[in-house]
Amino acid sequence: MASLYTKTKLYLEANSKTWDDTKVLLENNGSGDFIAFWNYDGLEKPTNSQITSYETAGNTAETLQDVLAKREREYKELKEQLDLLYHDMVADKGDKTGEWFKHIKAVKDANPKG
Repeated sequence: MASLYTKTKLYLEANSKTWDDTKVLLENNGSGDFIAFWNYDGLEKPTNSQITSYETAGNTAETLQDVLAKREREYKELKEQLDLLYHDMVADKGDKTGEWFKHIKAVKDANPKG
């Protein structure tokens, strides 16, 4: 289930607005998350049904964020990637046969976007 934050953020973006902590506040009173404060000029606070309509898109967005975060953890540090690229160039392997490409491809293949 997508978080209220994600669904609210998608609602804002669909209405040409961006998340602003001074204009929206989410809270949880023990029985669930809710929008406690809303102050966007020209955009009404979304109804429960409007927020619910972003469930599928929210799940997709959160899954993508999870995949990207996992990729980020699995990629070698930038200095190591640059070293791989340097050695690939020295070995004339600036193509799909180089170690850098193999590393990046392995991470992407293990963590597809969808």
